[in-house]
Amino acid sequence: MAEAAAGFLEQLKSCIVWSWTYLWTVWFFVVLFLVYILRVPLKINDNLSTVSMFLNTLTPKFYVALGTSSLIAGLILIFEWWYFRKYGTSFIEQVSVSHLRPLLGGVDNNSSNNSNSSNGDSDSNRQSVSECKVWRNPLNLFRGAEYNRYTWVTGREPLTYYDMNLSAQDHQTFFTCDSDHLRPADAIMQKAWRERNPQARISAAHEALEINECATAYILLAEEEATTIAEAEKLFKQALKAGDGCYRRSQQLQHHGSQYEAQHRRDTNVLVYIKRRLAMCARRLGRTREAVKMMRDLMKEFPLLSMFNIHENLLEALLELQAYADVQAVLAKYDDISLPKSATICYTAALLKARAVSDKFSPEAASRRGLSTAEMNAVEAIHRAVEFNPHVPKYLLEMKSLILPPEHILKRGDSEAIAYAFFHLAHWKRVEGALNLLHCTWEGTFHEVSVYPKKELPFFILFTAGLCSFTAMLALLTHQFPELMGVFAKAFLSTLFAPLNFVMEKVESILPSSLWHQLTRI
Repeated sequence: MAEAAAGFLEQLKSCIVWSWTYLWTVWFFVVLFLVYILRVPLKINDNLSTVSMFLNTLTPKFYVALGTSSLIAGLILIFEWWYFRKYGTSFIEQVSVSHLRPLLGGVDNNSSNNSNSSNGDSDSNRQSVSECKVWRNPLNLFRGAEYNRYTWVTGREPLTYYDMNLSAQDHQTFFTCDSDHLRPADAIMQKAWRERNPQARISAAHEALEINECATAYILLAEEEATTIAEAEKLFKQALKAGDGCYRRSQQLQHHGSQYEAQHRRDTNVLVYIKRRLAMCARRLGRTREAVKMMRDLMKEFPLLSMFNIHENLLEALLELQAYADVQAVLAKYDDISLPKSATICYTAALLKARAVSDKFSPEAASRRGLSTAEMNAVEAIHRAVEFNPHVPKYLLEMKSLILPPEHILKRGDSEAIAYAFFHLAHWKRVEGALNLLHCTWEGTFHEVSVYPKKELPFFILFTAGLCSFTAMLALLTHQFPELMGVFAKAFLSTLFAPLNFVMEKVESILPSSLWHQLTRI
């Protein structure tokens, strides 16, 4: 939260500085034109009368000045819009951040990230997770036991090369370390995770097991070679036995150097992954209560490893048990502003609110008598969920066909909607009237389904558009109603200069008249 607040203050500082710089740059030419061409006097005592007289007897030069400023602002607006459409960022903002911000004392984001990386593993993990755009799907299927069924039936690959490449990068990050060359089996597995051919990976895993009991080799076989969930569970249990031994040995040596710390971090990731997948195997095989217990124990044992999103697996299992009170307790812990949001959290919260009123909800009755407090809370929860990911309702309402969920999802995107609806559609159907309430509420919600991350308009495009419109409107009103605009200008300037006139009167009463006379002449 402190880092986010600091970043926000830096952005706000840069925005304010450059907005004022831009404003005074544009109007500087207007002021010069008025002063040196129209010869408008700047003495404070004569300001109000001069402006009033000037607005009542406007010359074409005034409209030339005002039109020139509007033209300059309009040209800058067109250039900013073209640059934003082509490169996705503001030209003025990019120049200010890249070249001029360091001169004003701005802090580079890279240096701040580097300085914050020494705060501990938990902080670095949380920071890397919060900045990530593509997330590993916490409910991804087993390649051999589930994804391959689609290949057997249709002859097509269920996963894209891009998705599998991301998984290979994850495996190398979580399951390898720099000291793997010291252990022959781990050295083989380090090469196996980089193999593109599935059969080559499986052969490498068998080769590693011939050398030693390797936990990561069992993981690869359970994920890709096992054809049923029962076979995968059996292999994961063997992986747990090997991984637990490595974890305990590295735990005793973790403080003996950076090499041992890296080994312990890798062994921790391996152990957590194995236990999580064992819990998912139990969930797939119908032993849901056992799966819930395993997930709860895992979250208690490793509370800082939030990057695996084990709480989303727990929410799905608790919904299967219809333990809605426990679901609410989990949401109360993880539906926090400091943690990354997800469709699972937002739509599960909406489902719990809808469950309280959906069985008796009727659109006709609600339109006649109005919404009750509970109904209003449910509608607002659905609105928040739709605002987070507007793709989900079409899958829950079966307006779009479901496909196999990918191994990686894009937050607030269509892939996250597929991954959520694939497992949670049955939970929405189980709650009577929940889909009806979602349908009525979603239809009445005006939103745009757009590509995420959405490109928001930069501040300078909005500012330039407002400045251009303001100057053009000012010129038009002054041309049509010169006397009325003169009255408004006089009132505005009198209000603006009132504190200054008060200070000047006090200065006149304090300073000698001769000194004040010389200053006014200057």
